[in-house]
Amino acid sequence: MSADLQAAEWAEIAALAASDKKATDIVAFDVSDVLVITDVFVVCTAANQPQLFAVVDEVEHKLKDAGAPRPRREGKGEGSWVLLDFIDLVVHVQLPEARSTYDLERLWRDQPQLALPDSIAEL
Repeated sequence: MSADLQAAEWAEIAALAASDKKATDIVAFDVSDVLVITDVFVVCTAANQPQLFAVVDEVEHKLKDAGAPRPRREGKGEGSWVLLDFIDLVVHVQLPEARSTYDLERLWRDQPQLALPDSIAEL
């Protein structure tokens, strides 16, 4: 089974929103075959806390406009990793230290990556 089409569309919207706020290393994983709680993970890096919060706000705004449910937020207070749970899509926005420490790409490397627009890959 592969990710729901709606989740894949929202992942692209989230990735573009993150890119608009200059997030880097943006990737999306189809985790639908191994998790029942979500279909897609988007992971990106923000350079600092203000940028992290700007990315989070932009992703929420763009996905709200696209009809996504209101997300559950985790980690806003700590400021090194914010998780936005849109049910079928989970967006991870991390500072470089958190990205390196938790290495989500290593954890999910066996899962297929979703293709993202070329303009995102250039960052």
